Amino acid sequence: MNQTVQNLAKLGIAIPELSMLAKNIDIEKWAVIACDQHTQDKHYWKRVEDFAGNAPSAVNIIFPEAYLEDADKAQRIAKIHRVMADYLKDEYSKDNAILVPPRNAGVFVERHCLHGIRKGLILALDLEHYDWRQGTQSLIRASEETIAERLPPRMEIRMNAPLECPHILIFVDDKENVLLQLLEKILRGAPTAYQSPLMFGGGSVSGRLLYRKNDWDFIGDSFNHLLRHAQTQLGTDFLFAVGDGNHSLAAAKEVWMRYKAAHAGEAGIMEHPARWALAEVVNLHDIALVWTPIHRLLLNIDFEAALNALRKLPDFSLKEAGSKAESVKWVGESETPNNRYGLISRDGLVCVESRGAYAATIDLEPLLEALVKEHEGAAIDYIHGEEDLFAHASGGDKNVGVLLPPFRPEGLFKSIAANGPLPRKSFSIGEACEKRYYLECRKLF
Repeated sequence: MNQTVQNLAKLGIAIPELSMLAKNIDIEKWAVIACDQHTQDKHYWKRVEDFAGNAPSAVNIIFPEAYLEDADKAQRIAKIHRVMADYLKDEYSKDNAILVPPRNAGVFVERHCLHGIRKGLILALDLEHYDWRQGTQSLIRASEETIAERLPPRMEIRMNAPLECPHILIFVDDKENVLLQLLEKILRGAPTAYQSPLMFGGGSVSGRLLYRKNDWDFIGDSFNHLLRHAQTQLGTDFLFAVGDGNHSLAAAKEVWMRYKAAHAGEAGIMEHPARWALAEVVNLHDIALVWTPIHRLLLNIDFEAALNALRKLPDFSLKEAGSKAESVKWVGESETPNNRYGLISRDGLVCVESRGAYAATIDLEPLLEALVKEHEGAAIDYIHGEEDLFAHASGGDKNVGVLLPPFRPEGLFKSIAANGPLPRKSFSIGEACEKRYYLECRKLF
């Protein structure tokens, strides 16, 4: 299998050493939604803790972002590392094991969620082939802007952590759906590694282990085909784009770079587990993926100031909106090549049209960021869903909502290849309950 491993390495991937849950573990209590969900709702995370109770659970080894600003951050991280070590200590016990001894395998994942069955592939990404910065030519690239100031707390959590448990989703641009569709057929009849409902409306998940040489040869051949297509269509070696978890993967990269520098020259350093990160690869064109825009809410900005900022959009034009329904319909019009926005406040409701960059946020976000810098106490919030946006925009004297048009995923790889990552919060994939749940583990430090 050495040649298989070498072929995969050239693609920036590896077969991970997975530490799977013991058969007696209640997966529904273990599997927890991604830590960057429900960031304003500590009550949700209290419900998760209550549901898990004293059972082994990933809620005990993650740091929900709802708590990132709390004063006990250092103590929480130390506790996370202690629990990880506890979960590992009986791995060779027949009776008390939480995680069983690791094996070299990936997982073919089928996630039943609100919009269908999403298929994915758990593997290890080589961080030597990933870069989140603008201008990179790496195989693995960020889809949205990474804010460097957001990395340190995530790095503290990962550094010296005994375990890694991923919530990262990675896109591959497989328009013909060759890889995962054929992989599903190849694995039909193979034993199930796990199958469980997921808590709080998350649907259900099942997985089949991938460990045969022929399976990984097929995976390598499929990714090679997709890479050659990218070289032809995009003129660059660009295979993977980070979908969910941009900041988590960026933190993993920075931890690896610091660890590698601190241990330069040591034998085996380039084989240290920190060089890789677990992730689930999904097809950009999976029909179960539902793409939605993330709207902007301007706080402590008046309507006229916001409108004047948008006047700087290329080929700006303005029309009155007679009603909320009219603005939503007009902004959501799919036939126009231009970008359309709704501007909403207690003081007005108008529609704006601009020359169409690939994503509506490309021209918009710099204008909004400059606007809030000009106004003391101003800020931008990011809102999922039209109803919430209209409610917030009409709920304050100086709240202004910016309604964004639908997001078009088809050109994502082309845009990243040409112009780098999109502005942050340019899109969302599905509802909160459809995000990845923590399940598989891998030893890290």
